[in-house]
Amino acid sequence: MTLRIRTSALTALTAAALTVGTVLTAPAAGVAPKTAAPKFLSASQLPPHPTSSWTAGRVTGGFPEELGLCVSSEGVPAHDYRYRKFWTDLDTSAVQLTVVTGTAAQAKALAKHYDDLIRTCADRVEDSSPDIEAEGRDYGTLPVEEGARVRGLHTETSWGATDIALLSVGRDGRTVTVVRWGQMGDFGNAPVAAFKKTTSTAVEKLH
Repeated sequence: MTLRIRTSALTALTAAALTVGTVLTAPAAGVAPKTAAPKFLSASQLPPHPTSSWTAGRVTGGFPEELGLCVSSEGVPAHDYRYRKFWTDLDTSAVQLTVVTGTAAQAKALAKHYDDLIRTCADRVEDSSPDIEAEGRDYGTLPVEEGARVRGLHTETSWGATDIALLSVGRDGRTVTVVRWGQMGDFGNAPVAAFKKTTSTAVEKLH
């Protein structure tokens, strides 16, 4: 997750964020049924920017480093990871990750794992760097498919850099999606209602 904090702080925080204590059960030996590749958000489905339009990158295989501050693939069995980056001409960015697991039970466990990482992210950020203050907020659940939850994270450095991010985790069957939006600012700059709509759309579009 790219939170627009200074490079030196981001490097240290990303390394700390990769330490997660939850190990999920590996897929069973049986072959999981085939599932069509998940669909991704389009640029027009991101929270509207007041002065700039969104650009969507290509869907890419792998795990996006932009989620590394709070969410990582460390300690998680190999799954089918894909992501898509979004950006504006100004200091606002977003990324969507999709993960197809072997079973619905594995997806449920993975969604909880990712949400737990986001929930505890502020504490881990502060523990990893005395120069950064962080605060997390819970914006509640959304009644879409198997459910989704939206959270916020604000960080402020000792040299005055302040950043706000909104993150969500949702699930549809065997597929989990994580969406992150971020820019410079604080909670007052967070488009929570629009991001909840984006999250619902992201989960509904998966399959």
